[in-house]
Amino acid sequence: MPLVSVVMPVYNSAATLGAAVRSVLTQTHSDLELLITDDKSSDGSMDLLMEFARQDSRVLPESAPEQGGAGRARNLAIERARGDYIAFLDSDDMWLPEKTERQIDFAVAGDAPLTFTSYYKMDAGYEGESTDFIPNGRVVRAREHVDYRAMLVRDYIGALTAMYDRNALGTRLMPEMRKRQDYALWLSIMRDGADARGLTEPLAVYRAHQAGSLSSNKLSLIQYNWALYREQESLSVPRATRALTGAVWQSLRNSRI
Repeated sequence: MPLVSVVMPVYNSAATLGAAVRSVLTQTHSDLELLITDDKSSDGSMDLLMEFARQDSRVLPESAPEQGGAGRARNLAIERARGDYIAFLDSDDMWLPEKTERQIDFAVAGDAPLTFTSYYKMDAGYEGESTDFIPNGRVVRAREHVDYRAMLVRDYIGALTAMYDRNALGTRLMPEMRKRQDYALWLSIMRDGADARGLTEPLAVYRAHQAGSLSSNKLSLIQYNWALYREQESLSVPRATRALTGAVWQSLRNSRI
Protein backbone atom coordinates (compact mmCIF):
# COMPACT_ATOMS: atom_id res chain seq x y z
CA MET A 1 0.00 0.00 0.00
CA PRO A 2 1.22 3.53 -0.65
CA LEU A 3 2.36 5.46 2.39
CA VAL A 4 0.46 8.69 2.99
CA SER A 5 2.17 11.54 4.85
CA VAL A 6 -0.44 13.65 6.60
CA VAL A 7 0.68 17.21 7.34
CA MET A 8 -0.87 19.02 10.31
CA PRO A 9 0.15 22.41 11.74
CA VAL A 10 -0.84 23.05 15.35
CA TYR A 11 -1.11 26.22 17.39
CA ASN A 12 -3.09 26.32 20.66
CA SER A 13 -5.50 23.69 19.36
CA ALA A 14 -5.94 21.50 22.44
CA ALA A 15 -9.75 21.82 22.34
CA THR A 16 -10.10 20.28 18.86
CA LEU A 17 -6.79 18.53 18.31
CA GLY A 18 -7.83 15.15 19.70
CA ALA A 19 -10.72 14.69 17.29
CA ALA A 20 -8.56 15.77 14.34
CA VAL A 21 -5.77 13.31 15.20
CA ARG A 22 -8.18 10.45 15.83
CA SER A 23 -9.86 11.07 12.48
CA VAL A 24 -6.52 10.31 10.84
CA LEU A 25 -5.65 7.31 12.98
CA THR A 26 -9.03 5.67 12.29
CA GLN A 27 -8.65 5.81 8.50
CA THR A 28 -9.44 2.57 6.69
CA HIS A 29 -6.17 3.09 4.81
CA SER A 30 -3.86 2.61 7.76
CA ASP A 31 -0.45 2.94 6.06
CA LEU A 32 0.18 6.55 6.99
CA GLU A 33 2.31 8.85 9.08
CA LEU A 34 0.92 11.92 10.83
CA LEU A 35 3.56 14.66 10.72
CA ILE A 36 2.63 17.42 13.14
CA THR A 37 4.47 20.66 13.73
CA ASP A 38 3.54 22.52 16.89
CA ASP A 39 4.08 26.25 16.34
CA LYS A 40 5.02 27.08 19.94
CA SER A 41 1.62 26.46 21.51
CA SER A 42 1.02 27.56 25.09
CA ASP A 43 -2.14 25.55 25.84
CA GLY A 44 -0.78 22.04 26.30
CA SER A 45 -1.18 20.99 22.65
CA MET A 46 2.33 19.51 22.55
CA ASP A 47 1.73 17.46 25.69
CA LEU A 48 -1.39 16.00 24.09
CA LEU A 49 0.54 15.20 20.92
CA MET A 50 3.28 13.44 22.85
CA GLU A 51 0.65 11.26 24.51
CA PHE A 52 -0.74 10.33 21.09
CA ALA A 53 2.80 9.52 19.93
CA ARG A 54 3.33 7.19 22.89
CA GLN A 55 0.15 5.33 21.96
CA ASP A 56 0.62 5.19 18.18
CA SER A 57 3.99 5.20 16.40
CA ARG A 58 2.41 6.79 13.31
CA VAL A 59 2.04 10.09 15.19
CA LEU A 60 5.25 12.08 14.72
CA PRO A 61 5.10 15.48 16.44
CA GLU A 62 7.86 18.07 16.49
CA SER A 63 8.06 21.54 17.92
CA ALA A 64 8.96 24.36 15.54
CA PRO A 65 12.30 26.02 16.37
CA GLU A 66 10.50 29.36 16.40
CA GLN A 67 6.97 30.56 15.77
CA GLY A 68 6.54 31.00 12.04
CA GLY A 69 2.87 30.52 11.21
CA ALA A 70 0.91 27.71 9.59
CA GLY A 71 2.73 27.78 6.26
CA ARG A 72 6.16 27.32 7.76
CA ALA A 73 4.82 24.66 10.14
CA ARG A 74 3.42 22.73 7.18
CA ASN A 75 6.72 22.99 5.32
CA LEU A 76 8.65 21.66 8.31
CA ALA A 77 6.33 18.64 8.29
CA ILE A 78 6.59 18.17 4.51
CA GLU A 79 10.38 18.15 4.77
CA ARG A 80 10.15 15.16 7.13
CA ALA A 81 7.71 13.25 4.93
CA ARG A 82 8.52 9.76 3.65
CA GLY A 83 5.20 9.08 1.94
CA ASP A 84 4.15 8.51 -1.64
CA TYR A 85 1.34 11.01 -1.12
CA ILE A 86 1.23 14.26 0.83
CA ALA A 87 -2.14 15.14 2.36
CA PHE A 88 -3.23 18.05 4.53
CA LEU A 89 -5.46 18.45 7.58
CA ASP A 90 -5.72 21.32 10.04
CA SER A 91 -6.01 20.68 13.75
CA ASP A 92 -9.65 21.78 14.01
CA ASP A 93 -11.02 19.78 11.06
CA MET A 94 -11.65 16.06 10.55
CA TRP A 95 -11.51 13.36 7.92
CA LEU A 96 -14.24 10.78 7.51
CA PRO A 97 -12.95 7.20 7.92
CA GLU A 98 -12.73 6.23 4.23
CA LYS A 99 -11.26 9.51 3.00
CA THR A 100 -7.69 8.36 2.36
CA GLU A 101 -8.66 5.01 0.85
CA ARG A 102 -11.26 6.51 -1.49
CA GLN A 103 -9.00 9.35 -2.57
CA ILE A 104 -6.01 7.12 -3.37
CA ASP A 105 -8.22 4.84 -5.46
CA PHE A 106 -9.58 7.91 -7.24
CA ALA A 107 -6.10 9.34 -7.88
CA VAL A 108 -4.74 6.03 -9.22
CA ALA A 109 -7.75 5.34 -11.44
CA GLY A 110 -7.59 8.82 -12.98
CA ASP A 111 -3.79 9.08 -13.08
CA ALA A 112 -4.26 12.35 -11.18
CA PRO A 113 -1.27 13.73 -9.24
CA LEU A 114 -3.32 16.45 -7.50
CA THR A 115 -6.74 15.58 -6.09
CA PHE A 116 -9.31 16.99 -3.70
CA THR A 117 -12.81 16.12 -2.52
CA SER A 118 -16.10 17.65 -1.48
CA TYR A 119 -16.47 18.30 2.24
CA TYR A 120 -19.05 19.02 4.91
CA LYS A 121 -19.18 22.04 7.17
CA MET A 122 -19.91 21.73 10.88
CA ASP A 123 -20.49 24.29 13.61
CA ALA A 124 -17.51 25.56 15.58
CA GLY A 125 -18.85 24.00 18.78
CA TYR A 126 -19.14 20.45 17.42
CA GLU A 127 -17.73 18.09 20.06
CA GLY A 128 -18.13 14.71 18.38
CA GLU A 129 -15.72 12.44 16.56
CA SER A 130 -15.44 11.82 12.84
CA THR A 131 -16.94 8.38 13.38
CA ASP A 132 -20.00 10.02 15.00
CA PHE A 133 -20.56 12.64 12.32
CA ILE A 134 -24.00 12.55 10.74
CA PRO A 135 -23.96 13.86 7.15
CA ASN A 136 -25.78 17.15 6.82
CA GLY A 137 -26.83 19.38 3.95
CA ARG A 138 -23.91 21.78 4.37
CA VAL A 139 -21.66 20.52 1.58
CA VAL A 140 -18.98 22.38 -0.36
CA ARG A 141 -18.98 20.51 -3.67
CA ALA A 142 -15.77 19.66 -5.48
CA ARG A 143 -15.53 20.50 -9.14
CA GLU A 144 -14.59 17.41 -11.17
CA HIS A 145 -11.75 19.07 -13.08
CA VAL A 146 -9.83 22.29 -12.48
CA ASP A 147 -7.01 23.71 -14.60
CA TYR A 148 -4.68 26.61 -13.87
CA ARG A 149 -6.82 29.20 -15.65
CA ALA A 150 -9.94 28.27 -13.67
CA MET A 151 -7.98 28.08 -10.43
CA LEU A 152 -6.78 31.66 -10.84
CA VAL A 153 -10.36 32.87 -10.67
CA ARG A 154 -11.41 30.69 -7.73
CA ASP A 155 -9.65 28.47 -5.23
CA TYR A 156 -11.66 25.30 -5.74
CA ILE A 157 -9.54 23.13 -3.43
CA GLY A 158 -10.37 22.81 0.23
CA ALA A 159 -6.99 22.38 1.93
CA LEU A 160 -8.37 19.74 4.31
CA THR A 161 -9.10 17.53 1.28
CA ALA A 162 -6.00 18.13 -0.86
CA MET A 163 -3.53 15.38 -1.66
CA TYR A 164 -0.64 15.29 -4.12
CA ASP A 165 1.43 12.45 -5.54
CA ARG A 166 4.99 12.99 -4.40
CA ASN A 167 6.39 10.44 -6.83
CA ALA A 168 4.89 12.33 -9.77
CA LEU A 169 5.37 15.92 -8.59
CA GLY A 170 8.33 15.72 -6.24
CA THR A 171 8.37 17.30 -2.80
CA ARG A 172 6.46 20.56 -3.13
CA LEU A 173 6.64 23.13 -0.33
CA MET A 174 4.37 26.07 0.33
CA PRO A 175 5.62 29.58 -0.53
CA GLU A 176 6.68 31.68 2.45
CA MET A 177 3.57 33.86 2.73
CA ARG A 178 1.66 35.11 5.77
CA LYS A 179 -1.60 33.57 4.48
CA ARG A 180 -2.94 31.77 1.40
CA GLN A 181 0.12 29.51 1.23
CA ASP A 182 -2.08 26.53 0.42
CA TYR A 183 -3.70 28.30 -2.54
CA ALA A 184 -0.24 29.34 -3.75
CA LEU A 185 0.93 25.71 -3.61
CA TRP A 186 -1.98 24.43 -5.68
CA LEU A 187 -1.39 27.17 -8.23
CA SER A 188 2.33 26.41 -8.47
CA ILE A 189 1.62 22.72 -9.09
CA MET A 190 -0.99 23.52 -11.72
CA ARG A 191 1.17 26.19 -13.35
CA ASP A 192 3.68 23.42 -13.98
CA GLY A 193 1.08 21.47 -15.96
CA ALA A 194 -0.81 19.23 -13.51
CA ASP A 195 -4.57 19.79 -13.49
CA ALA A 196 -6.54 18.96 -10.34
CA ARG A 197 -9.24 16.32 -10.18
CA GLY A 198 -12.11 16.54 -7.73
CA LEU A 199 -13.92 13.64 -6.07
CA THR A 200 -17.51 14.75 -5.59
CA GLU A 201 -18.10 12.55 -2.54
CA PRO A 202 -17.80 14.55 0.73
CA LEU A 203 -14.99 12.91 2.72
CA ALA A 204 -13.92 15.56 5.24
CA VAL A 205 -15.52 17.92 7.74
CA TYR A 206 -14.56 21.58 8.04
CA ARG A 207 -15.13 23.41 11.30
CA ALA A 208 -16.76 26.81 10.71
CA HIS A 209 -14.95 29.34 12.87
CA GLN A 210 -16.50 31.51 15.51
CA ALA A 211 -17.74 34.88 14.35
CA GLY A 212 -15.10 37.54 14.81
CA SER A 213 -12.09 35.25 14.35
CA LEU A 214 -9.60 35.97 11.58
CA SER A 215 -10.60 32.82 9.72
CA SER A 216 -14.31 33.59 9.92
CA ASN A 217 -13.91 36.83 8.00
CA LYS A 218 -12.85 35.64 4.57
CA LEU A 219 -12.93 39.17 3.23
CA SER A 220 -9.91 39.91 5.42
CA LEU A 221 -7.91 37.71 3.03
CA ILE A 222 -8.29 40.15 0.15
CA GLN A 223 -4.86 41.69 0.65
CA TYR A 224 -3.23 38.25 0.75
CA ASN A 225 -5.01 37.13 -2.41
CA TRP A 226 -3.91 40.32 -4.14
CA ALA A 227 -0.28 39.74 -3.11
CA LEU A 228 -0.51 36.16 -4.35
CA TYR A 229 -1.81 37.18 -7.77
CA ARG A 230 0.63 40.03 -8.24
CA GLU A 231 3.81 38.73 -6.58
CA GLN A 232 3.61 34.94 -6.83
CA GLU A 233 1.73 34.58 -10.12
CA SER A 234 2.91 37.87 -11.72
CA LEU A 235 -0.56 38.71 -13.02
CA SER A 236 -1.30 42.06 -14.61
CA VAL A 237 -3.52 44.44 -12.66
CA PRO A 238 -6.60 43.66 -14.83
CA ARG A 239 -6.11 39.87 -14.50
CA ALA A 240 -5.43 40.14 -10.77
CA THR A 241 -8.58 42.22 -10.36
CA ARG A 242 -10.70 39.62 -12.16
CA ALA A 243 -9.18 36.86 -10.07
CA LEU A 244 -9.78 38.78 -6.85
CA THR A 245 -13.41 39.38 -7.77
CA GLY A 246 -13.86 35.62 -8.21
CA ALA A 247 -12.16 34.90 -4.90
CA VAL A 248 -14.43 37.32 -3.02
CA TRP A 249 -17.52 35.86 -4.66
CA GLN A 250 -16.45 32.33 -3.72
CA SER A 251 -15.84 33.33 -0.08
CA LEU A 252 -19.28 34.91 0.19
CA ARG A 253 -20.90 31.88 -1.46
CA ASN A 254 -19.20 29.31 0.76
CA SER A 255 -19.95 31.34 3.90
CA ARG A 256 -23.68 30.79 3.29
CA ILE A 257 -23.31 26.98 3.39
